[in-house]
This record gives sequence, structure tokens and C-alpha cells, in this order.
Amino acid sequence: MSGTRSYPAKPSDVYLFGTCLIDLFVPEAGLDAVRLLEREGIRVHFPQGQSCCGQPAYTSGNPEEATRVAASQLALFTEPWPVVVPSGSCAGMLRHHWPRLFAHDAALATQAQALSERVFELAEFLLHVARVHLKDRAPHEERIALHTSCSARREMGTREHALALLAQLPGVAVVEHARESECCGFGGTFSLKHPDISGAMVSDKVDRVLATGCERMVTADCGCMLNIRHAAQHEKRELATEHLASFLWRHVGGEKS
Repeated sequence: MSGTRSYPAKPSDVYLFGTCLIDLFVPEAGLDAVRLLEREGIRVHFPQGQSCCGQPAYTSGNPEEATRVAASQLALFTEPWPVVVPSGSCAGMLRHHWPRLFAHDAALATQAQALSERVFELAEFLLHVARVHLKDRAPHEERIALHTSCSARREMGTREHALALLAQLPGVAVVEHARESECCGFGGTFSLKHPDISGAMVSDKVDRVLATGCERMVTADCGCMLNIRHAAQHEKRELATEHLASFLWRHVGGEKS
């Protein structure tokens, strides 16, 4: 968060860590993240060898497997460029937990720590490093509910970053839903291990979001987005959802102020 972290000047180059869910299920969000970065005159590099951040194994109590996943990627980001992640939970894994995975190996721990200090969630990077000024190409009123994943909210402070970016779009009104800080029930493998509990949690989340009368729900975490979207579809309720990167790009459309 801005109060506890020093931010560098805007770079000419960045790495994009695309995340598994974006790669497999929501590629347009990754492309829109690239477009937002390129809009600021930044070259985006995407190492082809990247894969999962290791969070599913780590949060399932299997740090050894998470370490193997992370170790295979430590050498991919060799240039001293920021690593931008369009997911607060994955960014939190890289920034806060990768160094812990290698505590047993001094050389790898140093490498992981150096990398972690270059990791930024997308909204955080746009706001505090690229210092964007967003201009809606076709201003129109739109009421949205913002959902932030648990780890993104608590580890990376991404709710505040997203709110600050959305506030730059005068036609966008963010309506808060009841118990907004509560989990949507996804929790990675939690939804697989405890489907009944997870199902009840996401159904409640859909209730709360729809009760606001918003036109869509926006989030920077694809796991939550897919969970909430599919729950609403399963219950035959209409709830439009969109990744923050795609929402911002749809509004600015490449226009710079």
C-alpha cells in the first residue's frame, strides 16, 4: 500500500505475470491489462515459461510443491523491471510468500526477495507507478459494485487502488454492498474441499451484490469473478461481471488525458 511502500519512477519496460485463470479462462483481461500499460508508453514483456504462482499448493498445506512451482520461474524475470500482476491474490503470493518458500536456501531466498520487491498488482502499478490519468472516451453513468478478493484486500490493499482509479471516471458510481469484505467462497481449493459451505457463501455474495441495483460487478481477481458469475448463472440470476482491466479499458479506449 502507498503508505508503507516506496514507489519507483515510471519505467519504460515491465514484465506481465499473467496468472493461470487469466491465461485459461479470461485472456481478454490479460490483453486489456497489456493495452492499459502500453497506453502509458510502457513496453510489456511476457516470459513464455511462466505458469502458476504456486498459491493453490501453498494454501493447501503443500509448500514443497509450491516451492517447485516457484523455483521453475525465478530465473524468468532477469531484467530489473517491475513485474505487474492483474490479480491481487497472485501478486500477494509472489510478493509476500515466495521469499518464505526459499528460506532454506540463502541464494534462492535472496533472489526471491529481490523479485518480490518488484511485484505490483495492476491497479497499484497504474496508480502509484505509472501515475495514470484516466479519461473516459464516452462518459456515461454506470453503477458498479466492486469486489476484492480476501488476500488482495488484506495483503495488497488493492481495494483502495481500484477505488482511486475508478474515481477518475466521473460517470462511474461505486456502490458498496453489504458485508463487502466477506469471502465469496472461492478460496482456491477451499471451494473444492468444502463445496456446500462455498456454495452458500457465494450465493449470499450474489444476493448482496444484486441488492445494490448495480449494473455490473467489477473485480481484479478472476477466481472470485468466475465463482460469482457462475453461481449467478446456476441460480438463473442476471449479474454482469467484468475484470477491472477490461472495465477500465472499455471506458478509456486508449484515450490519454
